[in-house]
Amino acid sequence: MFQFFANIFGFLLNTINNIVNNYGLAIILFTVLIKLIMLPLSIKQQKTMKKNVKLQEKMKVLQFKYKNDPEKLNKEMMDLYKQEKMNPFSGCLSAIMQFILLISIFYMVRFPLTYMQKIDKNQINTYIEQMKQDNISVSEAYSEIDIVRELNYLKDKFPENNELNKINLNMNFFGLDLSKIPQQNLSDWTVYIIPVLYIISTFISMKITTNMQNNTKSDKKAIDITEDGKQVEEKDEKSEMEEAMAQSNKMMSWMMPIMSISISLVAPLGLALYWLVNNLLMIVERLILNKFIKD
Repeated sequence: MFQFFANIFGFLLNTINNIVNNYGLAIILFTVLIKLIMLPLSIKQQKTMKKNVKLQEKMKVLQFKYKNDPEKLNKEMMDLYKQEKMNPFSGCLSAIMQFILLISIFYMVRFPLTYMQKIDKNQINTYIEQMKQDNISVSEAYSEIDIVRELNYLKDKFPENNELNKINLNMNFFGLDLSKIPQQNLSDWTVYIIPVLYIISTFISMKITTNMQNNTKSDKKAIDITEDGKQVEEKDEKSEMEEAMAQSNKMMSWMMPIMSISISLVAPLGLALYWLVNNLLMIVERLILNKFIKD
């Protein structure tokens, strides 16, 4: 499945790269295009987030009212979701899409000759063997990146090879070599620029999301309903269920950034550039949508 999407993304990125003739700029424009395609899902996700925060207050009332009747509680909560036209699993779609994008674009950046340039695999193996014979270091994980880096050498070795002449990947971006991998170039301080900016943007994005969720909550003090139907002021303490849900949401919000940061340190800088631009666009998107999407 990931290879399928990597092929589609590779075609899009290669088309843009052939127009602008710069891998870094192509990644930026590709990220903008993907963000525009995903905009309807982002709008729906933002609306769901705002609605879900308010829905939690009503759920707390039901949890108190039917705390001794789990079966009735589940029924009432499902009825509440139907009444509010909410899907309890709506957040899963966004998480699945993000995971598919994460892995598919990682495949595309890791194998640019396969997914972007559509070079035959046998031909790629021939280049790798030639480089190894001439004692040129070839990474097992990023052999295609090494081929791009040694492109001029290979053209001298295979002067009649049209496949090599078709490769159009200028990975120099404002003095940064997007083919470099931080883990393999620890002494080169330039490889940390994009990952560090990505990490900073990740924390800013998470902070903005948290603030938006907090601002959406009602300022009124919530109320509970006793078994006899009377309303009483809610205690300040959170229930065990709320605490568990809060901890679960917190873990989920941290999981994807931690995974992305870890991968960005062992993957070519082109991938980190994609995530950085995606984060910056996400911050702008959330601020704009929050302004126009009402509670």
